[in-house]
Parts: sequence; structure tokens; C-alpha cells
Amino acid sequence: MENGEGESGRTGGFRYDTIYQQWQRAEGIPSYTGAYVADLYNVDVAPWPRTGQKGAFVNLASQELDDGQLLEIAPGGQTEVQHHLYESMIYVLEGRGATTLWQSGGPKQTVEWQRGSLFSPPLNCYYQHFNLEGRQRARLYAGTTAPAAMNLLRDPDFIFTTPHAFTNRYSGEDDFFKPGKRLGKGRWKTNFVPDLRAFDLDPSLYRGASGTSMGFAMSDNASNVHMSEFPPGTYKKAHRHGAGAHVIVLDGAGYSLLHFEGHERLKVDWKDGSIVSPRHWEYHQHFNTGPTAARYLAFTFGGAVVVSQDAHVDGNQIEYEDEDEEVYELFERECAQNKAKVVLPRPSYAGAAQRARRSP
Repeated sequence: MENGEGESGRTGGFRYDTIYQQWQRAEGIPSYTGAYVADLYNVDVAPWPRTGQKGAFVNLASQELDDGQLLEIAPGGQTEVQHHLYESMIYVLEGRGATTLWQSGGPKQTVEWQRGSLFSPPLNCYYQHFNLEGRQRARLYAGTTAPAAMNLLRDPDFIFTTPHAFTNRYSGEDDFFKPGKRLGKGRWKTNFVPDLRAFDLDPSLYRGASGTSMGFAMSDNASNVHMSEFPPGTYKKAHRHGAGAHVIVLDGAGYSLLHFEGHERLKVDWKDGSIVSPRHWEYHQHFNTGPTAARYLAFTFGGAVVVSQDAHVDGNQIEYEDEDEEVYELFERECAQNKAKVVLPRPSYAGAAQRARRSP
């Protein structure tokens, strides 16, 4: 495939040495780059002195808006106390444990988590993770805004040592990590979700391919996270937006196609624990070819936004009838291979002249 294959997907990146890159190298842990990581459960991690445990970076889509930080906590282990001037939203890949959080001089609160939990330590508060299992490791994936913060402030030491307490975000409220509430259609205000796989999605909140979705407003963050689910035998329309979206698969099996206009499509197979991230203005399209619903979690920040609600007019979305017929043919073959029933009907493809008029 163009630009290479494998867990790192493709090459690419910045032409100069950024402050974030310098800090990252100094941390001394692996960094996974490209378009995707096939299996977050099994990628290698290394001792990470800053945390007192093991970790790795996930730097996808050739961008430095946000990153992923993979943390592995040994059985019965605990991290060093952390605090930093970048946002962090943490998804528990596996394990059972607890995190204690506090502001300087304030009361401590503890959140108990398990596989599938989602929570966000408020900006620059102090926190410490504990693995409550004596025989099993825990793995946590944090979507963070560390690259943007470091390249803006240009002083990593300041990011990790400033004592300022953002009490407008968090001041130790007793109910801060309690169950949340609906915040308008399609959005849930919460700072802790016990189990994303068990979270009930509202079927009236349509999000393409007969799917559903829910966004989570967490810890008054500028970054965003949403969860989406779509049924087997269906796929979403190809669309594009700015870089910075990290899509973690929670359940299901299928693949995604990524391509720039006029270029070859890259096929990325995914399953529980895979993560995919399209580059800036790169079309991407998700296909569920397994026997069950596919559910994923998407971390986004800054540029990862479609600039218009009318994506078709602006050329940010390809309608089914305008896509290459090979897209559906591949989908049919993949469903047959996995013994999944094709639910989405074959599109009524537009003629060549009509496609030319409607193409961006």
C-alpha cells in the first residue's frame, strides 16, 4: 500500500523537531505512529519513570494536536502522583483499580474503575492510579492534549510543576464523579462512566448506518469524546474532517477505509482494542462485517470537526450513490467471509455525469 503497511500504517510527520517530540524522546518509551494500532492490549510497553510503571505513546495521523498515552500498571502496583497542564481522558482497556484525585490542600476523592470505564482527571489536579488486582495487570489509554500544550507553552517543566489549581473546573465537589445527566440531545454531562459497553445509547439519536451515538462532556474540557454504535451488515458514509480523532474499537469486528481524494484506499482491519486515526482532510469510512453491533469511542480535539453541517455540499461527505462501486463489492465479500448478513442495500449509483456534477 502507499506509504507502507503494518501496525504503524504509514509514514509521515513533522519536518522539524518540536518541543513535544523532544519531550517524548526524553521519556524513553515506545511511540506508535501511522494510521492505526491493531491491538492496544498487546503492543509493547517499557518502564516509564515519570509514572513509576510502564507505558507507550500513540502518535497517529501525522499531527500534534493530541496524542494517546498507554499506561500499564503491574499487579498490585501504583503510579507516581501525576499532575499536568494538559487534558486527559482515560479509558480502561483492562483491569480493575482505583484513582485518587485532589487539588492541592483539598480533600481527596477516589474513583473505582474496571474494564470499559471512562473518566477524566480535571486539568492540573493531582491524581494517582492503583491496580487493585494482585495477579493481573491493568492497561489504561489516555487521550491527551499534551502535544498542543507543549508546543504552545514550549516548557515541559512548567507543564508538570506549576501548582495552579483550576478550581473553576474542579474544587473537590462531593458529586463530581457521580452519575451524570443528559445535556441536550446527544450529549451526556459526566466525569465518570462506569462501563461504556453497558451504557444505553438512545436509538432516537441517529448517527448514520442506522447507528446511534452519545457525546460526553467531561471535566469542563476543551477536548471531546463521543461513543457510537452501528449494526452488523452496515457501513457509514465516507467523510473527512481535521486531524486529531482517535477511534478506539470497544466491541465488534470490521474494517475502515482511509484515502485522500484521487489516491488508493488503505484498508485497516479492526476489533476490540484497535485504534484508527485519519489524517487531516482524509476520507474515512467504517464497515461492520461481524455478527454483532460495532461500538467505538472517539477522542477529538481542535481540528477534528466538520466545518459545516451540510457535509455533502462542502465535499466533506461522499453519499452512498456517489461512492466507487468497488467499496460495496469489497463490503459484500468481507461479510460473506465472516458469515455476516448484508443489511445495507446496494446503493443506486449515480451516473458518471451526475457524479461529476456532485463531486467536490
